[in-house]
Amino acid sequence: MDLFSDIEEPRLPFLIPDCSGYSYRWDPSLHAFIVKIPNGELIFSQHFFYQKISDRSVEYFQENDTYDWTCTDWQHISAEEFDQVTFTYVNWTRDHIEMYGKRIPLPRLTAWYGDPGKSYTYSGITSAPNPWNNGLRYIKEQIEQVTALSFNSVLLNWYRNGEDHMGWHADDEPELGQNPVIASVNFGAARDFVIRRIDDPSQKIVIPVQHGTLLVMTGELQHYWQHSVPKRKKVTDSRFNLTFRYIY
Repeated sequence: MDLFSDIEEPRLPFLIPDCSGYSYRWDPSLHAFIVKIPNGELIFSQHFFYQKISDRSVEYFQENDTYDWTCTDWQHISAEEFDQVTFTYVNWTRDHIEMYGKRIPLPRLTAWYGDPGKSYTYSGITSAPNPWNNGLRYIKEQIEQVTALSFNSVLLNWYRNGEDHMGWHADDEPELGQNPVIASVNFGAARDFVIRRIDDPSQKIVIPVQHGTLLVMTGELQHYWQHSVPKRKKVTDSRFNLTFRYIY
């Protein structure tokens, strides 16, 4: 008899529908849940990165030559003031989209890093890659050990507080290939990551992503599901989300 056979496996920390096509299992080798959903699969590791690495990442993303990152309210730094800041490790930008003839800033800050020539276009924004730095390369290599895949680019999103958000969309741009694998890691404030069926938006799964959480989307998911990061007005701290991709 196995000495540890009666030890209860972890329970998935969010709800999935109790019906055909949905299931999950704990993979002790990955220290992650494998979640099956119709037309897709999720890999969810709530505490993928240790506290020390996660804390250092939050610091790493904010270090700069102008403000004390530990007490700065970045949401209220004006565009002119922000443009004068030089960040030590990440080249943050304030992207804009055209909507109804107006130029509107995205409700978050972004940065694009990757191999040479791996540009990316989404929401009418084309980003040329910044070269990899040591911190991003380290995070990428840790995730690649779980996915057994290589990534050549990463989109960083900085949600300065709960007012910053991401609307409904799918990562289905042509340069991502037929069935892209999107590996998302989160540092800082906990936020809800929500997915819904495109053909039936009432089918939703709310996934709480925390400090150090890894979430990987695989299979046909981007063809049948959308995802979003809704506003959470009670959240006052920054959340940093890195989505690793392979650009063809």
